[in-house]
Amino acid sequence: MLSRIDQATPSERQFFYEKIGGANVTPLWEVLHGIITAQPNTPCVPHLWKWQQLWPWLLEAGNLITAQEAERRVLVLENPGLRGRTRITHSLYAGLQLIMPGEIAPMHRHSQSALRFILQGQGAYTAVNGEKVTMNVGDFVITPSWTFHDHGNPSSEPMVWLDGLDLPIVEVLDAQFMEKGTSQSQQTTQGANTNLARFGNTMKPVEYKPSSNTSPLFWYPYERTREALETLRVHDELHACWGHKLQYTNPVTGSWAIPTMGTFMQLLPAGFLGASYRSTDSTIYTVVEGQGRCLIADQILEFGPKDVFVCPSWMPYRLEADSDTVMFSYSDRPVQQALDLWREAME
Repeated sequence: MLSRIDQATPSERQFFYEKIGGANVTPLWEVLHGIITAQPNTPCVPHLWKWQQLWPWLLEAGNLITAQEAERRVLVLENPGLRGRTRITHSLYAGLQLIMPGEIAPMHRHSQSALRFILQGQGAYTAVNGEKVTMNVGDFVITPSWTFHDHGNPSSEPMVWLDGLDLPIVEVLDAQFMEKGTSQSQQTTQGANTNLARFGNTMKPVEYKPSSNTSPLFWYPYERTREALETLRVHDELHACWGHKLQYTNPVTGSWAIPTMGTFMQLLPAGFLGASYRSTDSTIYTVVEGQGRCLIADQILEFGPKDVFVCPSWMPYRLEADSDTVMFSYSDRPVQQALDLWREAME
């Protein structure tokens, strides 16, 4: 005899699905293969944003709206596969922020952690919880979660940096908060050199006790990073996939500088032809020096200074350099590793 299941018709099943759907219930077997896949199945796609195209648009934006009116004058880099969702990957945000001479981007704080990587200009500053740092090209600056911060540009030239935020991660957890400051800018009592002295020399004040997982060192000057990469070039073997690569760390714990975003700097020597690499953390790159290309998903992304490009999750890619090339990158690797999700493969 046939069981009752064998005799069920498609229309009976559909009637059942509609009935339970009215009570906000869904049959897993109808969606299982779409949500638990054999490999990552991201809608994100590789893409390159050229500085030579973005720079005139940033200046045009500078003539259309003030930093104070906009609060943050930023052109968001949206992944073509996620248009309208204000993100460059499923988990991360990227944008280019412009501060014109004499402007101040007013003080506020938010639960999202932020990074600033300086692309253009010199002499602008960011102030974080009473400490101020003057920024130059190639510097990496941290704005920890829920810390008041403002930006200003007393120099005579426009200043642009790459903003990276864990905005989508915080959003998916419904943990987003934001508060505006009571004044346009904060009073600062200490400079970046003080912060660097406390935490930037493999030492820390003996009485220091961390209250956050974010690095207490919030300014990583490019000249130090560049010097370290050159030392690696002389003394270390070249990695087949990424050349010489350093991870920014929290000097107190040795862990990630930001708990939700991994940050890196790497050197590809002239003529470098990288082996294929892939990992589950989608990675955003920007170029400090040099030029070359990223070969990914049957695309060739030709990059030069200040360009930004994204390599989505689990897509094999190769890096090549025509001249000595230095690149900054960030990804959601710390979150994936904390959840035992991260994988990589070298081919």
